Amino acid sequence: MEDGFVGLRHMLTIVFLSGFAGFMEAPVITDVTVAAVCSRPDDSCSLAVYLTGFQQVAIGLGTMVMMPVIGNHSDRYGIKTVLTLPMCLSILPPVILGYRRDTHFFYLFYIIKILTALVCEGAVDCLAFAYVGENIHDRTRLSAFSILAGIKMISALCGTLVARFLPVALIFKVSAISFLVSLLYMRIFLKERLNEDGDLRQDEHASSEDTITEPILNDTTIKKNVFNKKQSSLKDMIFLMKTSTIFVQALVVTFFSSFSDSGIQSAFLYFLKARFGFDKNQFADLLLLITIVGSISQLFVLPRFASTIGERKLLSTGLLMEFMNMAIVSISWAPWVPYLTTVFVPGAIIVMPSVCGIASRQVGPREQGKVQGCISGVKSFGKVVAPFVFSPLTALFLSNNAPFYFPGFSLLCIALSSMIGFLQSLLIKDLPPQPLNKEVNNSSGEEV
Repeated sequence: MEDGFVGLRHMLTIVFLSGFAGFMEAPVITDVTVAAVCSRPDDSCSLAVYLTGFQQVAIGLGTMVMMPVIGNHSDRYGIKTVLTLPMCLSILPPVILGYRRDTHFFYLFYIIKILTALVCEGAVDCLAFAYVGENIHDRTRLSAFSILAGIKMISALCGTLVARFLPVALIFKVSAISFLVSLLYMRIFLKERLNEDGDLRQDEHASSEDTITEPILNDTTIKKNVFNKKQSSLKDMIFLMKTSTIFVQALVVTFFSSFSDSGIQSAFLYFLKARFGFDKNQFADLLLLITIVGSISQLFVLPRFASTIGERKLLSTGLLMEFMNMAIVSISWAPWVPYLTTVFVPGAIIVMPSVCGIASRQVGPREQGKVQGCISGVKSFGKVVAPFVFSPLTALFLSNNAPFYFPGFSLLCIALSSMIGFLQSLLIKDLPPQPLNKEVNNSSGEEV
C-alpha cells in the first residue's frame, strides 16, 4: 500500500500545483466581477450573480460532453497524453486578469474562461482519479482517493493563504505561473503507469482471466474487461448502467451532490457579501478555515477508517453533514455562524472520493478513464442545472423584491438537495468487507 502511494507522488504534485493555481483565484474573483460589471461595488448586483450562473451553465454543458470523451481517450491514448491539452489551456484566463481587470478585459477573460474551461474544468481531477483507479487496486483504493482529495484540499489551503496576502494583480500572475509549472512537471516526471511489468503480465493473461472478485458493495464479481473496445464511450456507459444498479445509484448521488456544490458556488459568497458585507479578506479567511479542516480530515482521518467503515457509510455520513452545514448557514444570524459550521466541512469533502471508490469497483483497472469520465459528466450536468435554479433564486431573495425576508432561502434549498442525495445513498447495498487473507480464483470467482 505504501509503495503504491509513493508511486503516486508525481500525480499528487500535479494535482497540488494545478489546484493551487485555481484556488488562488477563488477569494478575489467575486470582488473582481462586482468591480468590473457593477456600478456600485457595495450592492448585491444581480448582474454579477447572473454572469456567474451563466458561466457555470456554459462550462457545465461543455464538460458534460467533454469529460466522458476525455476519459475514453485516456484509456486509448494514455492519461499523460490527454492531460496535456487542458493543462495548456488553463494558463490563458489568469494571464488576462493578471494584465488588466477593467470592464473590457474582464469580459475578455469571461469569454476565454468559458471556452477553455470546456476542456479544462475538472479534467485534472477526472484523470487523476482514473490514474489512481488504474494503479491502485483492492481495498486501498478508497484511501488513495481520499489522499488525492486531501492533496486537493492542501492546494486550496495554500492557494487561499497566498491570496490572503498578495495584491490582486499579483494573484493572477502567480496563478498563471503555477499552471505553467504543473504542465512542465507533468510532461517531465509523470509515468503513464506505475508498474509496467505488472501491466504486461496482466495483459498476457487477460484473455484467460475474465473476471476478478474484490471486496465490493455487493456479492457480484467485477469484470476485468467490462467494455467492448470497439464501442463508443456512450454505448459503454449505457451498457454499464443497464448491468450495474450500484453504478446508477452512484450517478444519482453524484448529480445531487454536484447540484448542491454548484448551488453553493452560485449563492454562498454572494449571500455573505450581501448579508454581512464580507470582502476579499473575509472570504479568504473563511475559505482558509474550510480548507484546513478539510485537509486534516482527508489526509489524517479518512484514510485510517476508509477501509473499515466502507464507502457507502462514509457517503451517507458526508451527505448528512453537508445538509446540516447549509441548513444552518441559511439562517445565519451573525457573521461568525459560517465560521462555526466549518465543523461540517469533512462531510462535503468525503462525498466524491466515496462515490469514485464505489464506481471504480464496477470495472477493471484499464477502464477507469471511462467510468471517471462518466462521473465527471454527471457532475457537469448538475453544474448546468443548478445555476438555472439558484442564480435567480439568490438574486431574488437578496434583493428588495423578495416575496418574504429570507436572504438564505437559496442555501436552504441547497441543503434539501443534499438531503435527497443522502436518502438515495441509503439505498446502495453495503456488505461487510471480506478478509484480506482470502484468495480468489480469477477464472471462477470462488474462494480457495
